Amino acid sequence: MASSTSQQEFDYLFKLLLIGDSGVGKSTLLLSFTSDTFEDLSPTIGVDFKIKHVTLGGKKLKLAIWDTAGQERFRTLTSSYYRGAQGIIMVYDVTRRDTFTNLADIWAKEIDLYSTNQDCIKLLVGNKVDKESERVVSKKEGIDFAREYGCLFLECSAKTRVNVEQCFEELVLKILDTPSLLSEGSSGVKKNIFKESPPQNDASTTGCCSS
Repeated sequence: MASSTSQQEFDYLFKLLLIGDSGVGKSTLLLSFTSDTFEDLSPTIGVDFKIKHVTLGGKKLKLAIWDTAGQERFRTLTSSYYRGAQGIIMVYDVTRRDTFTNLADIWAKEIDLYSTNQDCIKLLVGNKVDKESERVVSKKEGIDFAREYGCLFLECSAKTRVNVEQCFEELVLKILDTPSLLSEGSSGVKKNIFKESPPQNDASTTGCCSS
């Protein structure tokens, strides 16, 4: 498979999406993972995304990781965020019960509505385990939710970097294990993954680029 992309510096390009309530640590998680080597691209349509090159499973991968900063308040463009994503990371804060209950009430429903890849890999992440004394969502609750919704599951701390790399690695290895997602990552997605933008008349004047 890799021979067809030998002229590229990577074998596959994967689009990963970070979703969850404001303040759960999505941006910090992304920065923690990418801060050693990343290309900083301008935020577009209220979404920030960063590029990370990794080698996993013997393949050179280019990860385009989208951070839906502020999206919770400005939902008019939601569907374009999900389009073509091979992996979706659902983040909650283990010290805030509402960020966990909203996973089922809001975020899982959005994935069902907007995800264009039937085999898209989902990862549930409980962030801020460095605040163990303030924890209100147990690890067992996270495991049970992940089992019910067919997600991978990890707890991490974006602040101390505990399990941060493992989050992305587990997700990507699972994508590499899914043939339908591989074929998409090696073909047309390369041409349009950075060019997705909403129709001009959809862009609201509510300042969707502010977080």
